[in-house]
Amino acid sequence: MASFPIGKFIKYIILILFAVLFIMPIYVIIVTSIKPLDEVSLENMWALPSAIDFSSYSEAFTKLAPNFLNSIYLVVPATILSALLGAMNGYVLSKWRFKGANTLFLFILFGMFIPYQSILIPLIQFLRTIDMYNTIPGLILVHVVYGLPITTLMFRNFYANIPDEMIEAAKIDGANFLGIFRHLIVPLSITGFVVVAIWQFTNIWNEFLFAVTITTSDNQPIMVALQNLSGSQIVQWNVQMAGAMIAALPTMLVYIFLGKYFVRGLLAGSVKG
Repeated sequence: MASFPIGKFIKYIILILFAVLFIMPIYVIIVTSIKPLDEVSLENMWALPSAIDFSSYSEAFTKLAPNFLNSIYLVVPATILSALLGAMNGYVLSKWRFKGANTLFLFILFGMFIPYQSILIPLIQFLRTIDMYNTIPGLILVHVVYGLPITTLMFRNFYANIPDEMIEAAKIDGANFLGIFRHLIVPLSITGFVVVAIWQFTNIWNEFLFAVTITTSDNQPIMVALQNLSGSQIVQWNVQMAGAMIAALPTMLVYIFLGKYFVRGLLAGSVKG
């Protein structure tokens, strides 16, 4: 019988250790969320509950439901708009060459390196001026603008692998800019849209700084409301952990059902031939 390679054995051990380290916080969150409050303590953090109690989920959902909807109203249009605008930018900068295109692309990319904190005050003043402060549309605008650099970069790299001959053939057939984009580019870039949509959805859903500074009270997304669940005196950790599971559910579902397309889209164009 062939012996098991020692190198592969060590590799599996290391991978198992990393998997356990990754799962440990998830285990604590799930176990704490189904415990009664009187069983929640640091000493019993790893212990299973004496009885499963889902009342914390009911309480957390009741408190977070309006903010959960706010996040849906925010993330869906912001993701769609940033993906579409990024696709058009990437299309123009990769296939419709013009003087200064590379310089414009560098200026767009520069937006990726501007810290959120450095522009908060002028950003809030601008939103107040256009009457979009403390509104979901205002938050959508911010995320669309801040998402354009990364979405433009992703689509530009993706479209660079589309043969120029296909664009030229469409021009000869009389297709204009929007016609080529709609009937040729978009169908060829479904995997690119999936990657960008998952990236933007995750970032916008989990973003906290813009949400807590631009919106207040009833317009706050779920991540801000989750922070407010902690209370001021007594922290109901079971409710807090249940709220964390509820808040994480959409992104988990996205990666569970679309994760393989995300990896496939990231690898698209990495190997030619």
